[in-house]
Amino acid sequence: MEWIKRLWAWLKKPSHMALGVLLAIGFGVGAFFVIGFNTTMALSNTEEFCISCHEMEQNVYQEYMETVHYTNRTGVRATCPDCHVPHEFVPKMIRKIQASKELYGKIFGIIDTPKKFEEHRFEMASNEWARMKANDSQECRNCHNFEYMDFVKQKPVAAEIHDKAEELGQTCIDCHKGIAHRLPKDHAISKEL
Repeated sequence: MEWIKRLWAWLKKPSHMALGVLLAIGFGVGAFFVIGFNTTMALSNTEEFCISCHEMEQNVYQEYMETVHYTNRTGVRATCPDCHVPHEFVPKMIRKIQASKELYGKIFGIIDTPKKFEEHRFEMASNEWARMKANDSQECRNCHNFEYMDFVKQKPVAAEIHDKAEELGQTCIDCHKGIAHRLPKDHAISKEL
């Protein structure tokens, strides 16, 4: 106990050495926090994390594996975080907080079975569609962007629709709600989302 008192007395002296030690400790703790935080964020932005922590593996993940976003001729794969987690820091943190509601649902038995998941699927999908509409389908546009589309190489119907959508200021989620997951059975009730 005496050594703690001596250390404290030494640290609170207004000497250059004590100030240097405090700065070094502060820098070390700060660096540890930043590295730990970034590592945690990177680990929680993996597909493996998404399907292990959320009630997704036996539900929407199975559907996703049958889509062009999972397997395609180019070999490019969009993973869960590519579509559901923004790249920018603040939107990413907001999305992480929102996603914790799904974890809460699993822990407290709200969506812990396929039947319960289906009962809440429309609400969860609607929330995701609203989020994507609000951010102009930002995650989609990381890979797909009207500016880079060659309408000549698209099928005529797709080219016409994309051209009109761009003209009207529409966003990806306005037309592509069922692109990677099966639409909820109640989807037809609410076409205005």
